[in-house]
Amino acid sequence: MAFFGVDSTLSSSSPEALSTPVPGVHPSAPIPVQGPPVGQNVRTPLGESGLDIFPLILGGAEFGWNVDLESSHDILDTYVELGGNAVHTSDSFAAGRSEHIIGQWLHSRGLRDDVALMVRIGGHADNPGLGSVNLVRAVEASLTRLRTDRIDVLYLDATSDSTTALEDTLATAEWLVDSGKVRALGAIGYTAAQLVEARIYSSAGFPRITVLDVPFNVLRRHEFDADLRLVAGAQGMAVTPSHALEHGFLAGRQRTRLRGALSVRGAQLAANLNRRGSRTLRALDAVGTELGVPDAAVAVAWLLAQKLVTAPIINAFASAQVEELVQGVGVRLSRAQLSDIARASE
Repeated sequence: MAFFGVDSTLSSSSPEALSTPVPGVHPSAPIPVQGPPVGQNVRTPLGESGLDIFPLILGGAEFGWNVDLESSHDILDTYVELGGNAVHTSDSFAAGRSEHIIGQWLHSRGLRDDVALMVRIGGHADNPGLGSVNLVRAVEASLTRLRTDRIDVLYLDATSDSTTALEDTLATAEWLVDSGKVRALGAIGYTAAQLVEARIYSSAGFPRITVLDVPFNVLRRHEFDADLRLVAGAQGMAVTPSHALEHGFLAGRQRTRLRGALSVRGAQLAANLNRRGSRTLRALDAVGTELGVPDAAVAVAWLLAQKLVTAPIINAFASAQVEELVQGVGVRLSRAQLSDIARASE
């Protein structure tokens, strides 16, 4: 089993260098990592988008909301150090502050050409929905906040707009692609029928939707229903599930109800503090103990074992959580382990 941790003892130093004591360093201290990140060559095609990404996408939902700028940059740095190269955000996350934080990080680190930048559009209060005017304005505003000239994957958020005709949205997206502001299209909130309709429009020259975001994890499977799976598979879409840890519940840190008033996150966690949730955590505990990895890594490994899933979108509050989650990329669950988790989460 392969792990992408930062405690690796790999080194390109010569034997002479290794035998020479370093002042102030204990002889038994780990040899510092040298050279490229261990996970740098772990890449998977993102459907037909033309992008190759690390099979775990770092989400920016917490940036600017529960995580400040400095901590957000630490999280992003850790993710890249472990080999990650795909970052997801939305124009509605923290009213655009998430994009500001990521934009500052990309600019200060000089990593824009090394990172696949994915942005969900449609939920910002200044430019809501997917109508032609607001869609163009929203993309331009996101580009400004992100301090870049292009978005690698633009997710059209249908949950924010149920009135704009799909044809109008795709016509605007065509202009964005042709102008170089967007490389590939993704979608969230579209029904199976709408995705079929979008593919029909693509035969008339409109850009294809090649990436699909759907809320999906071991406890939340109903939204990725049979029709959506069938269409995504038939169209060769890359599925990038959001809510991979069900608001952090599947990390296993919160197992009892909190007294008093609940925060938004507390209420989200409490929704799964029931028999089904407890059974699922015990199953993750058992597999994690057997493999020597945390529950969060097992939850990620479960998603990666599902047909059609390319790369889950994960959010983190601290660098240590990124290190835990990335371990899931190196875990291969057996059929028995997958079966045990599935039975527990029924």
